[in-house]
Amino acid sequence: MPQHIPSVFDLVGDRAAKGDRRLVAADDTHLTAVSAHLVAATADVRERLAEARRRPGGRGQAAFDRDQEVHRLSGRLRLLDRFGVDLCLGRMVPADGSAPVYVGRLGLVDGHGSTLLVDWRSPAAEPFFAATHADPRGLSSRRRYRWQDRRVVDYWDEVLTLGDPTDGLVPDDDSAFVTSLATSRSERMRDVLGTLAADQDAIVRAGARDALVVDGGPGTGKTVVALHRAAYLLAVDPAVGGRHGGVLVVGPTEQYLAYVADVLPGLGEDGVRLATPTALVPEGAGAVPEADPRVAALKGDARMIDAVEPAVALHENPPTTTLAVSTPWADVTVTPGDWAEAFAAPDPGTPHDDARQEIWSALLDLLVDKVDLDGGAVPAADEEGWGREPGTWSDDDLDVVGREGDDLDGEGGPVGPDDDFDAYGTASADPTGDLRRALETSEELVGTFGRAWPLLDPRDVVGDLWTVPAYLRRCAPWLTPDEVDLLQRDEPQRWTVADLPILDAVRRRTGDPEAARRRRRRAAARTAARDRMDDVVEHLLATDDSDLGVMSMLRGQDLRSALDTEVDVPAAEVDELVGPFSHVVVDEAQELSDATWRTILARCPSGSLTIVGDRAQARLGFTETWEERLARVGVSRVRRSQLSISYRTPAEIMAEATPVIRAALPDANVPTSVRSTGTAVRHGAVADLAAVVTAWLAAHRTGTVCVVGAPAPVADPRVRSLPPARTKGLEFDLVVLVDPESFGDGVTGAVDRYVAMTRATAELVVLA
Repeated sequence: MPQHIPSVFDLVGDRAAKGDRRLVAADDTHLTAVSAHLVAATADVRERLAEARRRPGGRGQAAFDRDQEVHRLSGRLRLLDRFGVDLCLGRMVPADGSAPVYVGRLGLVDGHGSTLLVDWRSPAAEPFFAATHADPRGLSSRRRYRWQDRRVVDYWDEVLTLGDPTDGLVPDDDSAFVTSLATSRSERMRDVLGTLAADQDAIVRAGARDALVVDGGPGTGKTVVALHRAAYLLAVDPAVGGRHGGVLVVGPTEQYLAYVADVLPGLGEDGVRLATPTALVPEGAGAVPEADPRVAALKGDARMIDAVEPAVALHENPPTTTLAVSTPWADVTVTPGDWAEAFAAPDPGTPHDDARQEIWSALLDLLVDKVDLDGGAVPAADEEGWGREPGTWSDDDLDVVGREGDDLDGEGGPVGPDDDFDAYGTASADPTGDLRRALETSEELVGTFGRAWPLLDPRDVVGDLWTVPAYLRRCAPWLTPDEVDLLQRDEPQRWTVADLPILDAVRRRTGDPEAARRRRRRAAARTAARDRMDDVVEHLLATDDSDLGVMSMLRGQDLRSALDTEVDVPAAEVDELVGPFSHVVVDEAQELSDATWRTILARCPSGSLTIVGDRAQARLGFTETWEERLARVGVSRVRRSQLSISYRTPAEIMAEATPVIRAALPDANVPTSVRSTGTAVRHGAVADLAAVVTAWLAAHRTGTVCVVGAPAPVADPRVRSLPPARTKGLEFDLVVLVDPESFGDGVTGAVDRYVAMTRATAELVVLA
């Protein structure tokens, strides 16, 4: 007897009638085939991944290709392990009578070449999301599944072409998307891939060449649409998902990032970076809010980013007088023209600290060329130290030749004040090298260079702005004397959130102050390793007593290169948030200062952005258009899509939230709720808080609660307490507002109350 295969469908209770075999038999057969094929596909991917990992890494393109293959297979395996047959989102039936097409989170083809699932990002799958009654996109009907524990526990049929037969369908009055909104919330945002509406899917699939603003009120799905858009672009747009860049998602809070963390992995993308605006800057971890809003406004002005260039340029001053440098060969004259030529050596845009070594090398080249070593110049025999007394290194000197603790000689010994090493830690034996060494250890030359182009620490530069009024006035001449005084503070490096964009801009302009020292260490270690290898080769040649002189082959360049292995020198920790990124998603963008925008745009030189926000949720007000705001910070090519339907917030709650925001912002873009729960907003006293929360938890086995404006009255993992400003981007089944009038006055208070109220997906209680 044939083995019985259990059905993929598990339709019980009031959905049992949907389980009629005439309605689900064809789907059951297809999904069972998908399930069986997935077992073999998963085993195949696991085997290919193991083989790729065993393959030698190699170098260059071969290493890159291997890493890319491992990354691709790892991502696919994670998706296959995370899902199963529930990779399938649903099916669409073409109006021309051809076979149904099943849409999945990834594409799947069986061993005979037949398509089991089409990838949701492919053009073939677009009608599944985009079809409407007005524009059926060639479809007769669409069915969407609801999965639980890899069983279909419900499905929704939509007849898209009027007059088409409905045999084998169970048409629903509500769309699958609306029906799914009634389910309980958890601590993580769900992806809504199977229920994307047509207007949302159009945003997901929009081109990424320019900046796209997704404007929408609370509950319109703009955040989840932006995340699905990121996954889509990574898969289909070579400019986004190609070799370089990747995607960065910038969200308002750590709570937000934790909430959305599962969405992209569930769509097959786990390499996307997520960060808050403060996390983009290393000092952000310890930064505190700016206490004075006047100071925050001044630092948030984009002109403060423009002040960075003069702040750094003041430390780039070629000497204007002639310097005579004594060497054992001759006195070398360094003219203002020499300084100017050396200072012009770096390419435009080279960070200050990175340019420093390039300028130093260019200067030494100029000066060495001035001495005619071929004309018989010889060094003075009794000149020790070559232009300086041993042990007289200054801080400026050591910035050039290295500080104590730097292993410049490559032999484990730190440089000290009595050590003579050139910029790469190696002594030279030829006359030209000796002259160069004499110049680079000259106290006069090193000291003058150090003062003309000092090594800069970004933190010192910004700290000086807040403690040296004359410096700030010079760099930001638009500030009034009172504003200059207002920006001064006693603790220059007690960082606030408003300082971070300026710190980021200075760091980009100066570069890493430790980079030059790290380069010297690596160069010294490589040179020392090659010297040791030369010693080994020479020893082997000297002791080779074989008849064929086998060791003489070591003189061949290929063999010597093979022995010259790469030195393992610890590299600096890479800041993965520095960029550049090929595409950046910015959520709650209405809150960003102009200076913060500059921080983000510096990470996305392509200008390919998905900007998500709602002008009515700007705590400090947003009187401009999106186009005007973005043009001011340097984004000129802007498209805007508007979402006007609230799928999350019930009509009863939106009706009470609308007058709250309209009182402060009469032109607020308040969305229209698509559903009603029949549960009115409840009002009570603050003393009722514990009773309200306890009763709701007892009545609901699942779901989440957020208390806004007061501590949680019970210790329960389903209950959270947040200030109103930190509820943005989140959603909860029950929201309890405690003394909402205490949230503040004016636009800020109104926005905080409006945002908090519209986080609720089922019930809202207001306690005053």
